[in-house]
Amino acid sequence: MTSSALGRDFRLLWSASVSSRFGDALRTPALALLAATLTRDPRIIAAVTVAGQLPPLLFGLLGGVYADRWDRRRTMAVVDGVRAAVVAALAVAVVLDWAAVVTLLAAAFLLAALGTLFDSASFALLPTVVPPAALPLANGRLQAGSAVAGGFLGAPAAGVLFATAPALPFALDAVTFAVAALLVLALTPPPAAGAGPAVRRGSVWSEIVEGMRWLRGHRTLWRVTVLAAACNLAISGLMAVLVLYALDVLRVPPAGYGLFAAGAILGGVVGALGAGRLAARLGTVAALRAVLAAQTVALVGFALSRQPVPGGIALAVFAAGTVVWNSLSASYGQRQVPGGLLGRVGAAQRMVGLLTAPVGAALAGLAAAAYGTVPVAGAAAGTFALVTLAAWRTLRPVAPVPTAAEPASGAVARHSSR
Repeated sequence: MTSSALGRDFRLLWSASVSSRFGDALRTPALALLAATLTRDPRIIAAVTVAGQLPPLLFGLLGGVYADRWDRRRTMAVVDGVRAAVVAALAVAVVLDWAAVVTLLAAAFLLAALGTLFDSASFALLPTVVPPAALPLANGRLQAGSAVAGGFLGAPAAGVLFATAPALPFALDAVTFAVAALLVLALTPPPAAGAGPAVRRGSVWSEIVEGMRWLRGHRTLWRVTVLAAACNLAISGLMAVLVLYALDVLRVPPAGYGLFAAGAILGGVVGALGAGRLAARLGTVAALRAVLAAQTVALVGFALSRQPVPGGIALAVFAAGTVVWNSLSASYGQRQVPGGLLGRVGAAQRMVGLLTAPVGAALAGLAAAAYGTVPVAGAAAGTFALVTLAAWRTLRPVAPVPTAAEPASGAVARHSSR
Protein backbone atom coordinates (compact mmCIF):
# COMPACT_ATOMS: atom_id res chain seq x y z
CA MET A 1 0.00 0.00 0.00
CA THR A 2 1.31 3.47 -0.89
CA SER A 3 1.00 6.64 1.17
CA SER A 4 -1.47 8.04 -1.37
CA ALA A 5 -3.88 5.23 -0.46
CA LEU A 6 -4.02 6.32 3.18
CA GLY A 7 -6.76 8.83 2.40
CA ARG A 8 -7.76 12.42 3.06
CA ASP A 9 -8.15 12.09 6.82
CA PHE A 10 -4.65 10.70 7.22
CA ARG A 11 -3.21 13.56 5.19
CA LEU A 12 -4.97 16.02 7.47
CA LEU A 13 -3.77 14.21 10.60
CA TRP A 14 -0.22 14.01 9.19
CA SER A 15 -0.23 17.72 8.39
CA ALA A 16 -1.48 18.57 11.88
CA SER A 17 1.19 16.40 13.53
CA VAL A 18 3.99 17.82 11.38
CA SER A 19 2.82 21.38 12.03
CA SER A 20 2.84 20.81 15.79
CA ARG A 21 6.25 19.11 15.67
CA PHE A 22 7.72 22.03 13.74
CA GLY A 23 6.43 24.41 16.39
CA ASP A 24 7.80 22.21 19.19
CA ALA A 25 11.22 22.24 17.54
CA LEU A 26 11.11 26.03 17.47
CA ARG A 27 9.90 26.47 21.03
CA THR A 28 12.10 24.01 22.94
CA PRO A 29 15.49 25.55 22.13
CA ALA A 30 13.97 29.04 22.24
CA LEU A 31 12.86 28.42 25.84
CA ALA A 32 16.41 27.43 26.78
CA LEU A 33 17.83 30.49 25.01
CA LEU A 34 15.30 32.76 26.69
CA ALA A 35 16.10 31.26 30.08
CA ALA A 36 19.80 31.95 29.45
CA THR A 37 19.02 35.62 28.86
CA LEU A 38 17.25 35.83 32.23
CA THR A 39 19.77 33.94 34.37
CA ARG A 40 23.12 32.22 34.15
CA ASP A 41 22.32 29.85 37.01
CA PRO A 42 22.54 26.37 35.43
CA ARG A 43 20.17 24.98 38.05
CA ILE A 44 17.40 27.35 37.00
CA ILE A 45 18.00 26.76 33.29
CA ALA A 46 17.88 23.01 33.90
CA ALA A 47 14.66 23.48 35.88
CA VAL A 48 12.95 24.82 32.75
CA THR A 49 13.85 21.57 30.97
CA VAL A 50 12.67 19.48 33.91
CA ALA A 51 9.38 21.39 34.00
CA GLY A 52 8.70 20.13 30.49
CA GLN A 53 9.65 16.55 31.37
CA LEU A 54 7.63 16.03 34.55
CA PRO A 55 4.02 16.20 33.23
CA PRO A 56 4.19 12.97 31.19
CA LEU A 57 5.20 11.14 34.38
CA LEU A 58 2.62 12.92 36.54
CA PHE A 59 -0.36 13.06 34.17
CA GLY A 60 0.33 10.55 31.39
CA LEU A 61 -2.05 7.88 32.71
CA LEU A 62 -4.72 10.50 33.43
CA GLY A 63 -4.43 11.74 29.85
CA GLY A 64 -5.09 8.19 28.65
CA VAL A 65 -8.32 8.03 30.64
CA TYR A 66 -9.75 11.20 29.15
CA ALA A 67 -8.57 10.26 25.66
CA ASP A 68 -10.87 7.22 26.03
CA ARG A 69 -13.73 9.19 27.60
CA TRP A 70 -13.89 12.16 25.25
CA ASP A 71 -14.23 12.59 21.50
CA ARG A 72 -10.61 12.30 20.40
CA ARG A 73 -10.86 14.59 17.39
CA ARG A 74 -12.35 17.44 19.40
CA THR A 75 -9.98 16.78 22.29
CA MET A 76 -6.95 17.19 20.04
CA ALA A 77 -8.34 20.37 18.50
CA VAL A 78 -9.17 21.93 21.87
CA VAL A 79 -5.77 21.01 23.32
CA ASP A 80 -3.96 22.58 20.37
CA GLY A 81 -6.16 25.65 20.62
CA VAL A 82 -5.28 26.08 24.28
CA ARG A 83 -1.58 25.47 23.56
CA ALA A 84 -1.73 28.14 20.83
CA ALA A 85 -3.14 30.61 23.37
CA VAL A 86 -0.48 29.75 25.97
CA VAL A 87 2.43 30.19 23.55
CA ALA A 88 0.92 33.38 22.10
CA ALA A 89 0.67 34.80 25.63
CA LEU A 90 4.32 33.89 26.19
CA ALA A 91 5.28 35.68 22.96
CA VAL A 92 3.43 38.80 24.14
CA ALA A 93 5.17 38.60 27.51
CA VAL A 94 8.54 38.45 25.74
CA VAL A 95 7.71 41.46 23.54
CA LEU A 96 6.60 43.49 26.57
CA ASP A 97 9.61 42.33 28.62
CA TRP A 98 7.32 40.72 31.19
CA ALA A 99 8.81 37.23 30.89
CA ALA A 100 10.42 35.92 34.07
CA VAL A 101 11.82 32.55 35.05
CA VAL A 102 8.55 31.58 36.71
CA THR A 103 6.76 32.42 33.44
CA LEU A 104 8.97 30.00 31.54
CA LEU A 105 8.54 27.29 34.17
CA ALA A 106 4.75 27.64 34.08
CA ALA A 107 4.60 27.66 30.27
CA ALA A 108 6.86 24.62 29.90
CA PHE A 109 4.89 22.66 32.52
CA LEU A 110 1.45 23.58 31.15
CA LEU A 111 2.35 22.84 27.53
CA ALA A 112 3.79 19.45 28.43
CA ALA A 113 0.76 18.62 30.59
CA LEU A 114 -1.59 19.40 27.72
CA GLY A 115 0.66 17.36 25.45
CA THR A 116 0.01 14.19 27.46
CA LEU A 117 -3.70 14.39 26.60
CA PHE A 118 -2.97 15.22 22.96
CA ASP A 119 -0.54 12.31 22.56
CA SER A 120 -2.98 9.79 24.03
CA ALA A 121 -5.85 11.03 21.85
CA SER A 122 -3.67 11.04 18.71
CA PHE A 123 -2.42 7.49 19.33
CA ALA A 124 -5.99 6.25 19.78
CA LEU A 125 -7.38 8.21 16.82
CA LEU A 126 -5.06 6.86 14.12
CA PRO A 127 -6.69 3.37 13.88
CA THR A 128 -10.00 5.08 13.04
CA VAL A 129 -8.35 7.05 10.23
CA VAL A 130 -6.53 4.27 8.33
CA PRO A 131 -7.26 0.53 7.92
CA PRO A 132 -5.38 -1.89 10.21
CA ALA A 133 -3.07 -3.17 7.46
CA ALA A 134 -1.92 0.40 6.77
CA LEU A 135 -0.93 1.24 10.35
CA PRO A 136 2.81 0.46 9.94
CA LEU A 137 2.95 2.67 6.84
CA ALA A 138 0.94 5.44 8.51
CA ASN A 139 3.06 5.44 11.67
CA GLY A 140 6.20 5.48 9.55
CA ARG A 141 4.97 8.49 7.59
CA LEU A 142 4.15 10.30 10.83
CA GLN A 143 7.62 9.56 12.21
CA ALA A 144 9.30 10.69 9.00
CA GLY A 145 7.34 13.92 8.83
CA SER A 146 8.08 14.71 12.47
CA ALA A 147 11.79 14.03 11.99
CA VAL A 148 12.04 16.33 8.99
CA ALA A 149 9.95 19.09 10.55
CA GLY A 150 11.78 18.90 13.86
CA GLY A 151 15.33 17.92 13.02
CA PHE A 152 15.92 19.48 9.62
CA LEU A 153 13.63 22.53 9.73
CA GLY A 154 12.53 23.58 13.20
CA ALA A 155 15.65 23.08 15.29
CA PRO A 156 18.05 24.89 12.92
CA ALA A 157 15.56 27.74 12.45
CA ALA A 158 14.98 28.28 16.18
CA GLY A 159 18.31 29.95 16.86
CA VAL A 160 18.08 32.18 13.79
CA LEU A 161 14.56 33.31 14.65
CA PHE A 162 15.46 33.93 18.29
CA ALA A 163 18.46 36.03 17.26
CA THR A 164 16.18 38.05 14.96
CA ALA A 165 13.55 38.64 17.66
CA PRO A 166 13.23 36.59 20.87
CA ALA A 167 9.43 36.49 20.60
CA LEU A 168 9.43 35.25 17.00
CA PRO A 169 9.84 31.47 17.57
CA PHE A 170 7.06 31.55 20.18
CA ALA A 171 4.72 33.51 17.91
CA LEU A 172 5.34 31.07 15.06
CA ASP A 173 4.79 28.14 17.45
CA ALA A 174 1.39 29.58 18.35
CA VAL A 175 0.51 29.72 14.65
CA THR A 176 1.52 26.06 14.15
CA PHE A 177 -0.73 24.99 17.04
CA ALA A 178 -3.66 26.98 15.63
CA VAL A 179 -3.14 25.47 12.16
CA ALA A 180 -2.95 21.98 13.67
CA ALA A 181 -6.23 22.55 15.55
CA LEU A 182 -8.02 23.59 12.35
CA LEU A 183 -6.64 20.62 10.45
CA VAL A 184 -7.83 18.19 13.13
CA LEU A 185 -11.30 19.76 13.11
CA ALA A 186 -11.44 19.12 9.37
CA LEU A 187 -11.21 15.35 9.97
CA THR A 188 -14.35 13.36 9.25
CA PRO A 189 -16.39 13.31 12.48
CA PRO A 190 -16.96 9.87 14.02
CA PRO A 191 -20.36 8.25 13.47
CA ALA A 192 -23.02 9.40 15.91
CA ALA A 193 -23.51 7.06 18.86
CA GLY A 194 -26.57 4.84 18.71
CA ALA A 195 -29.52 5.08 21.01
CA GLY A 196 -28.38 2.17 23.16
CA PRO A 197 -27.68 2.37 26.88
CA ALA A 198 -24.89 4.72 27.92
CA VAL A 199 -21.59 3.13 28.87
CA ARG A 200 -21.13 3.09 32.62
CA ARG A 201 -17.73 4.27 33.69
CA GLY A 202 -15.96 3.79 36.96
CA SER A 203 -13.67 6.21 38.74
CA VAL A 204 -10.62 7.64 37.03
CA TRP A 205 -8.39 5.36 39.08
CA SER A 206 -10.40 2.25 38.17
CA GLU A 207 -10.12 3.12 34.49
CA ILE A 208 -6.36 3.61 34.81
CA VAL A 209 -6.10 0.20 36.46
CA GLU A 210 -8.26 -1.32 33.73
CA GLY A 211 -5.88 -0.12 31.04
CA MET A 212 -2.80 -1.29 32.94
CA ARG A 213 -4.34 -4.71 33.61
CA TRP A 214 -5.23 -5.15 29.96
CA LEU A 215 -1.66 -4.34 28.96
CA ARG A 216 -0.23 -6.69 31.56
CA GLY A 217 -2.62 -9.43 30.48
CA HIS A 218 -1.58 -9.32 26.82
CA ARG A 219 1.68 -11.22 26.96
CA THR A 220 3.20 -10.16 23.64
CA LEU A 221 2.30 -6.47 23.96
CA TRP A 222 3.57 -6.44 27.54
CA ARG A 223 6.84 -7.99 26.43
CA VAL A 224 7.18 -5.38 23.67
CA THR A 225 6.63 -2.70 26.32
CA VAL A 226 9.24 -4.10 28.70
CA LEU A 227 11.75 -4.55 25.88
CA ALA A 228 11.16 -0.95 24.81
CA ALA A 229 11.81 0.21 28.37
CA ALA A 230 15.11 -1.69 28.41
CA CYS A 231 16.04 -0.11 25.08
CA ASN A 232 15.22 3.34 26.44
CA LEU A 233 17.60 2.72 29.34
CA ALA A 234 20.45 2.25 26.86
CA ILE A 235 19.35 4.95 24.42
CA SER A 236 18.98 7.67 27.05
CA GLY A 237 22.37 6.76 28.50
CA LEU A 238 24.01 6.96 25.09
CA MET A 239 22.32 10.25 24.23
CA ALA A 240 23.41 11.75 27.55
CA VAL A 241 27.09 11.44 26.60
CA LEU A 242 26.82 11.48 22.80
CA VAL A 243 28.33 14.92 22.29
CA LEU A 244 31.34 14.05 24.44
CA TYR A 245 31.78 10.69 22.72
CA ALA A 246 31.61 12.30 19.30
CA LEU A 247 34.12 15.04 20.15
CA ASP A 248 36.58 13.05 22.26
CA VAL A 249 36.42 9.49 20.88
CA LEU A 250 35.29 9.85 17.27
CA ARG A 251 37.22 13.12 16.88
CA VAL A 252 34.31 14.94 15.28
CA PRO A 253 35.33 18.61 14.83
CA PRO A 254 33.11 20.94 16.88
CA ALA A 255 32.07 22.71 13.69
CA GLY A 256 31.02 19.37 12.21
CA TYR A 257 28.88 18.16 15.10
CA GLY A 258 25.72 19.54 13.52
CA LEU A 259 26.38 17.49 10.38
CA PHE A 260 27.14 14.43 12.52
CA ALA A 261 23.80 14.82 14.33
CA ALA A 262 21.99 15.45 11.03
CA GLY A 263 23.21 12.05 9.81
CA ALA A 264 21.35 10.37 12.65
CA ILE A 265 18.19 12.33 11.82
CA LEU A 266 18.49 11.31 8.16
CA GLY A 267 18.84 7.69 9.26
CA GLY A 268 15.63 8.05 11.25
CA VAL A 269 13.79 9.43 8.23
CA VAL A 270 14.97 6.54 6.04
CA GLY A 271 13.90 4.06 8.70
CA ALA A 272 10.48 5.66 9.03
CA LEU A 273 9.87 5.50 5.29
CA GLY A 274 10.85 1.82 5.20
CA ALA A 275 8.88 0.66 8.26
CA GLY A 276 5.74 -0.22 6.33
CA ARG A 277 7.61 -2.28 3.73
CA LEU A 278 9.52 -4.17 6.39
CA ALA A 279 6.33 -5.04 8.28
CA ALA A 280 4.62 -6.14 5.06
CA ARG A 281 7.53 -8.44 4.18
CA LEU A 282 8.30 -9.99 7.58
CA GLY A 283 5.23 -9.39 9.70
CA THR A 284 5.22 -6.83 12.51
CA VAL A 285 6.54 -9.01 15.35
CA ALA A 286 9.22 -10.68 13.22
CA ALA A 287 10.27 -7.22 12.00
CA LEU A 288 10.62 -6.02 15.59
CA ARG A 289 13.00 -8.88 16.35
CA ALA A 290 15.03 -8.20 13.20
CA VAL A 291 15.26 -4.49 13.99
CA LEU A 292 16.71 -5.17 17.44
CA ALA A 293 19.35 -7.46 15.92
CA ALA A 294 20.32 -4.78 13.38
CA GLN A 295 20.50 -2.13 16.10
CA THR A 296 22.76 -4.33 18.19
CA VAL A 297 25.17 -4.75 15.28
CA ALA A 298 25.08 -0.99 14.65
CA LEU A 299 25.79 -0.19 18.31
CA VAL A 300 28.71 -2.61 18.41
CA GLY A 301 30.11 -0.86 15.36
CA PHE A 302 29.57 2.52 16.98
CA ALA A 303 31.29 1.45 20.21
CA LEU A 304 34.30 0.16 18.24
CA SER A 305 34.57 3.16 15.92
CA ARG A 306 37.27 5.75 16.42
CA GLN A 307 36.64 7.88 13.31
CA PRO A 308 33.77 10.28 12.48
CA VAL A 309 32.54 8.64 9.26
CA PRO A 310 32.13 5.00 10.41
CA GLY A 311 30.82 6.21 13.75
CA GLY A 312 28.31 8.48 12.04
CA ILE A 313 27.14 5.71 9.70
CA ALA A 314 26.69 3.30 12.61
CA LEU A 315 24.72 5.92 14.56
CA ALA A 316 22.51 6.61 11.52
CA VAL A 317 21.73 2.90 11.16
CA PHE A 318 20.94 2.69 14.86
CA ALA A 319 18.65 5.74 14.62
CA ALA A 320 16.87 4.18 11.65
CA GLY A 321 16.22 1.08 13.73
CA THR A 322 14.88 3.14 16.62
CA VAL A 323 12.33 4.86 14.40
CA VAL A 324 11.30 1.57 12.78
CA TRP A 325 10.82 0.02 16.24
CA ASN A 326 8.71 2.98 17.39
CA SER A 327 6.55 2.84 14.25
CA LEU A 328 5.99 -0.91 14.32
CA SER A 329 5.45 -1.25 18.08
CA ALA A 330 2.84 1.51 17.93
CA SER A 331 1.15 -0.19 14.98
CA TYR A 332 1.11 -3.52 16.79
CA GLY A 333 -0.55 -2.01 19.85
CA GLN A 334 -3.09 -0.11 17.78
CA ARG A 335 -4.15 -3.35 16.09
CA GLN A 336 -4.33 -5.40 19.28
CA VAL A 337 -6.00 -3.06 21.77
CA PRO A 338 -9.79 -2.54 21.69
CA GLY A 339 -10.72 0.99 20.62
CA GLY A 340 -12.23 1.92 23.97
CA LEU A 341 -8.96 1.15 25.75
CA LEU A 342 -6.44 2.57 23.28
CA GLY A 343 -5.86 5.82 25.14
CA ARG A 344 -5.22 4.13 28.48
CA VAL A 345 -3.13 1.24 27.21
CA GLY A 346 -1.03 3.54 25.02
CA ALA A 347 -0.47 5.86 27.98
CA ALA A 348 0.56 2.93 30.16
CA GLN A 349 3.08 1.83 27.55
CA ARG A 350 4.58 5.31 27.35
CA MET A 351 4.75 5.52 31.14
CA VAL A 352 6.73 2.29 31.42
CA GLY A 353 9.15 3.52 28.78
CA LEU A 354 9.58 6.94 30.39
CA LEU A 355 10.51 5.50 33.77
CA THR A 356 13.80 4.06 32.53
CA ALA A 357 15.01 7.11 30.57
CA PRO A 358 16.17 9.28 33.49
CA VAL A 359 17.78 6.23 35.11
CA GLY A 360 19.81 5.54 31.98
CA ALA A 361 20.91 9.16 31.67
CA ALA A 362 21.94 9.34 35.34
CA LEU A 363 23.88 6.07 35.22
CA ALA A 364 25.64 7.13 32.03
CA GLY A 365 26.65 10.43 33.57
CA LEU A 366 28.11 8.73 36.63
CA ALA A 367 29.89 6.06 34.56
CA ALA A 368 31.33 8.59 32.12
CA ALA A 369 32.62 10.75 34.96
CA ALA A 370 34.37 7.77 36.52
CA TYR A 371 35.53 5.75 33.50
CA GLY A 372 35.00 7.86 30.37
CA THR A 373 32.41 7.64 27.60
CA VAL A 374 33.71 4.51 25.84
CA PRO A 375 32.33 2.11 28.49
CA VAL A 376 28.93 3.81 28.19
CA ALA A 377 28.79 2.99 24.47
CA GLY A 378 29.88 -0.57 25.22
CA ALA A 379 27.23 -0.93 27.92
CA ALA A 380 24.55 0.33 25.51
CA ALA A 381 25.62 -2.28 22.94
CA GLY A 382 25.61 -4.99 25.61
CA THR A 383 22.14 -3.98 26.76
CA PHE A 384 20.80 -4.19 23.22
CA ALA A 385 22.40 -7.60 22.76
CA LEU A 386 20.55 -8.87 25.84
CA VAL A 387 17.30 -7.27 24.69
CA THR A 388 17.69 -8.88 21.27
CA LEU A 389 18.22 -12.33 22.80
CA ALA A 390 15.16 -11.84 24.99
CA ALA A 391 13.08 -10.69 22.02
CA TRP A 392 13.99 -13.68 19.87
CA ARG A 393 13.08 -16.01 22.75
CA THR A 394 9.83 -14.40 23.88
CA LEU A 395 8.14 -12.32 21.17
CA ARG A 396 5.36 -14.18 19.43
CA PRO A 397 2.46 -12.68 17.44
CA VAL A 398 -1.19 -12.93 18.42
CA ALA A 399 -4.30 -12.43 16.35
CA PRO A 400 -5.73 -8.87 16.38
CA VAL A 401 -8.67 -8.30 18.71
CA PRO A 402 -11.92 -8.02 16.69
CA THR A 403 -13.83 -4.78 17.12
CA ALA A 404 -16.83 -6.59 18.54
CA ALA A 405 -14.67 -7.90 21.39
CA GLU A 406 -14.27 -4.49 22.95
CA PRO A 407 -14.87 -4.84 26.68
CA ALA A 408 -17.34 -2.78 28.59
CA SER A 409 -16.06 -0.54 31.35
CA GLY A 410 -14.76 -2.54 34.25
CA ALA A 411 -14.10 -5.67 32.18
CA VAL A 412 -10.56 -6.71 31.41
CA ALA A 413 -9.86 -8.53 28.16
CA ARG A 414 -6.93 -10.94 28.46
CA HIS A 415 -5.09 -12.59 25.60
CA SER A 416 -2.42 -15.21 25.42
CA SER A 417 0.26 -15.29 22.76
CA ARG A 418 0.41 -18.12 20.32
